[in-house]
Amino acid sequence: MLCKIAFGNVRRAGRDYLVYLLTLTLAVTVFYAFNTIAIQVDIAGVEAQSSGMGQLLGNIISGLTVFLALVMGFLMVYANNFIMKRRKKEFGLYQVLGMSRGQVALIMAIETLLVSAAALALGLLLGLVLSQLMVFFTASIFKTQIADFHFFVSMGALVTTVGCLVAIFLVTLVFNLRVVRRAKIVDLMSSGRKNETVKTRNPWVAAAIFVVGLVLIIVSYARLLSDGLPYDGQPEAMTAFLITTAMVVVGTILFFFGLSGFLLKVLQGMRSLYWRGLNMVTLRQLAAKVNTVSLSMAVIAMILFLAITSVTTGMSLADTMNNTVERGTPVDFTRCLVYWGPRSLAEMNNNAAYYGEDTRYAAADGPVDMMEASANDVFTATSEGEAAGIAAGQPFDLASIAGDYVQVDTFDSTPRGADRPLVSLVDLCDAVGRGLPAGTESSDASTLGLLVMTESNYNAYLRFRGMEPIELGKNGYTITSDMGATVNDIYNAVLGDDVELAIGGRTLKPVQDRVPEDASTFQNAMMGMNSGTIVLPDDLVEQLDLPPYYSYLMVNYAHGVSTDQGDAYVSAPRTYGNILNGAGESVAGWGTEATRTATYESTDTMNGLISYLAIYIGFVLVVACAAILTIQQLSGVADATANYRILSELGCDRTEIVHSVLVQQSIFFVFPLLMGIAHAICALSVIIELVALFGGMTIGGTVGLVTLIFLIAYGGYFCVTYFMGKGIVYDATRTRAAA
Repeated sequence: MLCKIAFGNVRRAGRDYLVYLLTLTLAVTVFYAFNTIAIQVDIAGVEAQSSGMGQLLGNIISGLTVFLALVMGFLMVYANNFIMKRRKKEFGLYQVLGMSRGQVALIMAIETLLVSAAALALGLLLGLVLSQLMVFFTASIFKTQIADFHFFVSMGALVTTVGCLVAIFLVTLVFNLRVVRRAKIVDLMSSGRKNETVKTRNPWVAAAIFVVGLVLIIVSYARLLSDGLPYDGQPEAMTAFLITTAMVVVGTILFFFGLSGFLLKVLQGMRSLYWRGLNMVTLRQLAAKVNTVSLSMAVIAMILFLAITSVTTGMSLADTMNNTVERGTPVDFTRCLVYWGPRSLAEMNNNAAYYGEDTRYAAADGPVDMMEASANDVFTATSEGEAAGIAAGQPFDLASIAGDYVQVDTFDSTPRGADRPLVSLVDLCDAVGRGLPAGTESSDASTLGLLVMTESNYNAYLRFRGMEPIELGKNGYTITSDMGATVNDIYNAVLGDDVELAIGGRTLKPVQDRVPEDASTFQNAMMGMNSGTIVLPDDLVEQLDLPPYYSYLMVNYAHGVSTDQGDAYVSAPRTYGNILNGAGESVAGWGTEATRTATYESTDTMNGLISYLAIYIGFVLVVACAAILTIQQLSGVADATANYRILSELGCDRTEIVHSVLVQQSIFFVFPLLMGIAHAICALSVIIELVALFGGMTIGGTVGLVTLIFLIAYGGYFCVTYFMGKGIVYDATRTRAAA
């Protein structure tokens, strides 16, 4: 009997369960589709080029799913609260007719189970379809070809999804039982006659609060655009950023807290509009609602901001890496050598317990022969090395697989014994009347000097790259950099304006009018690494007595050595040898090394991780925000049914009442979205400038498509809210109040 009642209730109250069903179905669809990532990367051929990628992504997505399931669980409790408010009188009637609280709770549990089962079935069906389509999306992200596409079902994803749904169901069930246990019959039966107590604030005070909030938001925007992001981690920059963040959060809360009062004062001044139709009623109801939901509107605006920013930044950053990786991988293999500077030497020699009792550290007299130093490395015993024919204890004979190679040596622009560089980024900015890139003012980048390179070494590099050498003469210079436009535009202005530099008693003039970006990359990397190197005549560099800073070894494999063979050899585990001078003192340490193949694979891996996490998190956040707004608005409409019935009895047209509800719902949906978009535009303008330090960043393409999908989901909830609210109004105005 109880099952029959519950089934009939679900069928009769299907409209009330629509938000619950829709949100849960979307959650199941997304949970299942994204948790099949391990199978998707296998079918898309990603595992063939990046072993372990599927397991890595699968583990990250699974852990994230548990967190998002908790979020959705509390959201479902919120959705269920709307259903409870709509049906309190019905549940009270059950108890009046003789049912126990336990039986009422069981009916509610069966109803929730039926709706959850329907959401599971529908969500899994949609998830199966979406997971098949996502294989092609995965192949596009990782730039692979699908060799053997076939229909698949993931039992692991199914178990994870069902587990999350069961957890959500249990959370909802506990909430329902708690409500039934605490509710009194008299409260349930009289719920329809109780109105929410609303404190309406003075419109002038509300308008003043709105203006204060708007001013705080504008000031925070100006601060962020001026200061940039504190990517350098300096305490002053972090403090300023935290203040800016606090200002925008407080400003957003105050903005929505005073929104209704501001609109009320503005429209009251426009009397012809204020007294037209039900505008006065609409504004009064809006003011009453904003009193109770202003904080949630501010939170929703911030969450939408995070969703929009994360998706846009993530997808655009992936595009940036794709665009820069080809230029950033000029050779098969690169190694980097880092020379000890004065600060490093003092710390290492004074902390022998950490850096080694038997080693002394000293400054290098000049660049080290990296090919010769590489022979000091020794391979360690591994199964991979043995499979490649590399025995443990064998020296790393890089020359045996190297064909063409070149060593690029760069020097610190601060001469030995001096305390400031000969030329720095801030000096060049001053020379062309430009400011430092936002966010770098307090960083070391503003004070550290450009690296220095000799003309002969740079020409050797150019010949290695198949490019024409340059001629500096006695008083010429040029600047190399593979960074993005934020930095290179400064260097281009210096070169293009023929800025003269006084270095070592000479007045130097540029011999090029632009930075040779294609001839500025000295190591394999997915993004720009050469932040600025000035090329000077050899005799001037020797005269300046500059200490070596970095050395780069760029190697192409010899003819007869395949890429797989070369990569296997240089990637085999080994112990790095010490770089010692004639006195047995350490003068440098090995830095990063990378093959072209590994750099491409790392780029694809990062693209996949960033893209999937951005879309997954962003979509769930958007759905959560839209569902919360839907439930809030439907609860408000349900609470105001008595008012709508009175308006109808006073002669108001039903269409006007529905239009009033639509206006209120539009404001509650659109204003947080517009605020989130405004915050995102401001933040993205700074993020784009920051990413431009390493390479250009564009917003479009896939980002536009994903954003459109999010807006469709958000708009879909708005449509559901409107049609369900319209139905509630029609039901209320169809029935006359009891005498």
